[in-house]
Amino acid sequence: MLSHEELVYLVNKKPPLVEQMIDPDIQIQPNGVELTLARVEVHEGSGAIAFDNAERKLPHTNKMEFDHEGWVHLPKGSYKIVFNEIVNIPKNIAAIAKPRSSLLRCGATVETAVWDAGYSGRSESLLVIFNENGFKLKKNARVLQLLFFRLGEEVRKGYSGVYQNENV
Repeated sequence: MLSHEELVYLVNKKPPLVEQMIDPDIQIQPNGVELTLARVEVHEGSGAIAFDNAERKLPHTNKMEFDHEGWVHLPKGSYKIVFNEIVNIPKNIAAIAKPRSSLLRCGATVETAVWDAGYSGRSESLLVIFNENGFKLKKNARVLQLLFFRLGEEVRKGYSGVYQNENV
């Protein structure tokens, strides 16, 4: 796993490992980079996946509005969240993410997929609220920590799926 010093170096390199951070001094942690909340969307239908991505269907989502103080109250359920930051992963690094412990202590979590070597874009994850009383989130809240791992060797072909450079 990359250390704080390696993360700082890679964030200041071109292209930066993570860009458009609100405050790198706070977001770069000893073992990862915290990603912040840009928006929350609620699923408005079903999705579908199969072995062949040609049959993939993502559900429609509707953006939830923050109140005049920047808060959104989320009832128990699942939501798509979009991050402020853009991630640019070199071909010799991959990443996974974990929710911040404060989120877990409130009865909520974030589910993510692997950030593949070569991926670049504004990522999305699944926010799940288990708390029967719901949960309040403020715009720009730090919700997860992205952990970067150096690979044994650089991949020949990095990520090239449909989410490459999405929402950049």
